Amino acid sequence: MAKVEVVMPQMGESIAEGTIVKWHKKVGDKIKKDETLLEISTDKVDSEIPSPAAGVLAQIVIEEQKTVPVRTVIAYLETDGGAVVAEAPKQAAPAAAPKPVQTATPSIPIPPPVQQLAKPAAGRFYSPLVLNIARTEGISMSELEMIPGTGEEGRVSKKDILAYVEARKSGAPMPAMSSQPAPIQTQRPVPVGILAKPVEVPELRAKYPAPGHDILQMSNVLQKMAEHMVKSVQTSPHVAAIHEVDMTNIVKHRTQQAAEFEKKEGFKLTFTPYIVEAVVKAIKKYPLVNVSIEGDKIIKKNFINLGIAVASENGLIVPVIKHSEEKNFLGFARAVNDLAIRTRTKKLMPDDIQGGTFTISNYGVFGTMIGTPIINQPQVAILGTGAIKKRVAVIDDAIAIRSMAYFTLSFDHRIVDGALGGMFLEEIVQNLQNFDTSLKF
Repeated sequence: MAKVEVVMPQMGESIAEGTIVKWHKKVGDKIKKDETLLEISTDKVDSEIPSPAAGVLAQIVIEEQKTVPVRTVIAYLETDGGAVVAEAPKQAAPAAAPKPVQTATPSIPIPPPVQQLAKPAAGRFYSPLVLNIARTEGISMSELEMIPGTGEEGRVSKKDILAYVEARKSGAPMPAMSSQPAPIQTQRPVPVGILAKPVEVPELRAKYPAPGHDILQMSNVLQKMAEHMVKSVQTSPHVAAIHEVDMTNIVKHRTQQAAEFEKKEGFKLTFTPYIVEAVVKAIKKYPLVNVSIEGDKIIKKNFINLGIAVASENGLIVPVIKHSEEKNFLGFARAVNDLAIRTRTKKLMPDDIQGGTFTISNYGVFGTMIGTPIINQPQVAILGTGAIKKRVAVIDDAIAIRSMAYFTLSFDHRIVDGALGGMFLEEIVQNLQNFDTSLKF
């Protein structure tokens, strides 16, 4: 048996430390190469980390909720055969020259998660391994949704899908999703939108006694998001403009094309790519909303890295569609779906959420009609999109029922004045209202 050091990976050049959120294996458990070993959190993103080698988890050095510098030994694996040093990812490589290969206890940096290319249906998530098996065995997404899962939160494991494949080949009765209601929770659930664990702090408990109060510890990502938002309000003089947009033609086009789109692409057509395309076209016409400020200097970006705010269990994450100026509608749809999946399955890398030049926050998916989002520093503007609702409208002096929404542009008044902000927002409105409905998939 060879003993292998597992170290805290460096998830980006600017990342100096990481927090262990959860160990997915306990001491003595067997683990396969690339199977999820633990979850870590940095000030940029949370990620599920795969095991660098197959073997047995021999020792956990750093417990959950502890923060340590990158490349700190956090666990030991015992592996069969000779010791082999795994290749470190480029962004995790140390600045110094690499040390000679050891033969006793080699240090294997944990590789970053691999990008998930498959596209699960909305509402249930599948690991890349399960999706690959499904694709190989010709299992459709609708069929995959019916397989009962024995994993965490009812997720389909490798064992579950292989059992299903075997049953299908042998002609045995297929397992079905349980119709039994979920067991009643005995503890109060954490509020939706907050990933936080109950903690006991004596001085706070004295002030907020149980059972009338719960004390929850904010996650690392939630703390950093809060600090970022406070800093943004202190940095930029926020001004907001609100325009109404008639989404009727967009709604009709999406309804007409939804089935064919999902059949070809494997995921649902949402309103987001329509909005993204309209925003990118508007930025090309009004590039001064795509800048940042350094002192008294304006840094104009000659590329568009569009951030899309995505709600996750850890809070709001803003992954970025890099070089959006180069994509078409279908490219936007694929990019949005990919980022949403990898955000919610913790497969994002730090580079995925860095370098944004403009952000869209779609709070309308939660039913919110009007909002005033906070600028994502160091950007100078952010678009908030409200819920699409049918309302009475006047069209050519006639009363009509239209699908309407309110869009809000929050902008930094140091560089974007009311005229520029208003013209830019109206350009987005016109791009949506004049969308080419002849587009087919």
